[in-house]
Amino acid sequence: MTVTNVQQDLAGLTMTLTAEFAAPIERVWEMWANPRLLERWWGPPTYPATVEEHELVPGGVVRYFMTSPEGEQFHGWWKVTACEAPRRLEFEDGFGHSPSDPASGMPITATRVTIGEGDGGATRMTIHATFPSADAMERLIAMGMEDGIRAAVGQIDDLIANLV
Repeated sequence: MTVTNVQQDLAGLTMTLTAEFAAPIERVWEMWANPRLLERWWGPPTYPATVEEHELVPGGVVRYFMTSPEGEQFHGWWKVTACEAPRRLEFEDGFGHSPSDPASGMPITATRVTIGEGDGGATRMTIHATFPSADAMERLIAMGMEDGIRAAVGQIDDLIANLV
């Protein structure tokens, strides 16, 4: 099942990805809550993630980096604004080493993850990103954000299937 839809709304400054999984809500939540599982899918398949800090509480921070096939590291961070396990996670998402050390000139998005009942007994996960401006949205989409998140989320089905 995995990714069922990605919708970009330039007027609303949003991009929303919807995915469905043949797994209970709690198992899908674990993909976010467990840093060792998160690093197995966050980022496209050729850019694996390494999670350095992971605190899913309001005010908490998640710090990670993705490694390119050439070995180059790209750092990112989340500043958690809301967390209601196992159904909702909200965070600011940026590039750089931490929220206090963001990459100069790179936009920060507001991301909301919701997990709930889907069709036919599946679990639906929605990732809703809000951009600070049309320019920021166009820039991140041009950098491959949509393709990257599709590929990243596309890895979850196999990961869930292999969990004991």
